[in-house]
Amino acid sequence: MKRREPISHIMTKNVFTVKVTADLHEVIDLIKKNHIRHLPVMEGAEVVGIISSTDVNRLTFSSLFENQEGADEAVLEMLTIPQVMTQKPRTVEASLSIREVAEIFTTEEYHALPVIENGHLAGIVTTTDVIRYMLEQY
Repeated sequence: MKRREPISHIMTKNVFTVKVTADLHEVIDLIKKNHIRHLPVMEGAEVVGIISSTDVNRLTFSSLFENQEGADEAVLEMLTIPQVMTQKPRTVEASLSIREVAEIFTTEEYHALPVIENGHLAGIVTTTDVIRYMLEQY
């Protein structure tokens, strides 16, 4: 196992993002169509938040109660991305080691971290990425 392997080797480089001004329907569409769980929220070139499928699922009632699809639509129309996202998310530099990111995941309550390189979003790394890497080592 390489001790200083940078996170850039396992991160997802082609990151789907959403603009802070978009609506929650766009978030849901991106998550469903691309089978992803986390979306960095952008304002220009800056990562201002992150929104997850779990964040969106907390807003919907149709899976819990019968005939509540209209309620889901009303909630999605009322709320904005900034009201639902995690604001000012923790980010990591692309040069950080996989071990250092694994330590962040185990000590803090994150499941995905935007990866920054030269001040710009370069990727996203998730707990699943780290676990896959560890499994490849054995």
